[in-house]
Amino acid sequence: MSEFTDLPKVELHLHLEGAAPASFIRGMAAEKREDISGIFAADGGYAWRDFPHFLKVYEAAASVLRSPRDYHRLMLAVAEESAASGVIYSEVFLSPDLCGGGDASAFADYIAAIREAAVVAEATCGITFRAIATSIRHFGPERARRAALAAAESAGDFLTGFGMAGDENVLEPADFAWGFDCAREAGLRLTAHAGEWRGPDAIRDTLRALGPERLGHGVRAIEDLALVDELAESGVVLELCPVSNIALGLYPDMRCHPAGELDRRGVKVTISTDDPPFFRSTMAREYEELHRAFDWDEGQFRKLAVQALDAAFCDADTKKKIAKKLEA
Repeated sequence: MSEFTDLPKVELHLHLEGAAPASFIRGMAAEKREDISGIFAADGGYAWRDFPHFLKVYEAAASVLRSPRDYHRLMLAVAEESAASGVIYSEVFLSPDLCGGGDASAFADYIAAIREAAVVAEATCGITFRAIATSIRHFGPERARRAALAAAESAGDFLTGFGMAGDENVLEPADFAWGFDCAREAGLRLTAHAGEWRGPDAIRDTLRALGPERLGHGVRAIEDLALVDELAESGVVLELCPVSNIALGLYPDMRCHPAGELDRRGVKVTISTDDPPFFRSTMAREYEELHRAFDWDEGQFRKLAVQALDAAFCDADTKKKIAKKLEA
């Protein structure tokens, strides 16, 4: 067990299907008599070669999740894993494309089932959840519009955000402006994956075209220190997922990861796991690796948790409740 396991944590960047334990997905596949054995390694974990293949394995794993009940069960399994790593507040990404095929009415049923599981998780595991609906970039702008409309229909005190995930090398941020405008008008807070696979210009384009207040990853901002200063001055928050970046080959090891430099230069960084079982990670492992690389201590991690809570897409009363847990 890591020395940081029991430290209370706030996680802002967690893909719900990507957080499914491999054993859970194998069990779901067996129930449905589906053979997806090719996505698993000999040790039972997920097996993928590179980022494009990772996306295919991710979608294959998610393909066995076909009903609101399946997602209810998934939410409970993910909550158990997160709570075991000290997470007390988490925002999960889920896509209307995977939950109901982009249909707004079907998506509402999925959200209701996931919310019911979140209520159970809070009572049994002590972890509070909110949901962020995501469009999938490589599915294209038209499906992103449908995703935004579905998210707008389900917007409320549980589904509080909208974003975009998927292959950053496909299309341009401006192609998805309609969906983000739709979500903004519905009162949803905005985040977007950017600066993971493309460089600083892609981050600028994302901020200009979509206007998110948070960026998923954003690590390649470090290649342009003027942009780093802009992020620090504007208060745009980065949802860093260090172990994910290393597993996918962006950086050779944690000491080369820009988390330390971004933090030192005043950027508001937060720590998350992205798709933890795919990358053999947990929030406790993220903390441990950052401690080893940058000598970050409990005080630093508490600062990052407060920063994450400040950036969370939840109401003031919820933030006060979580803040008390962080103080304790």
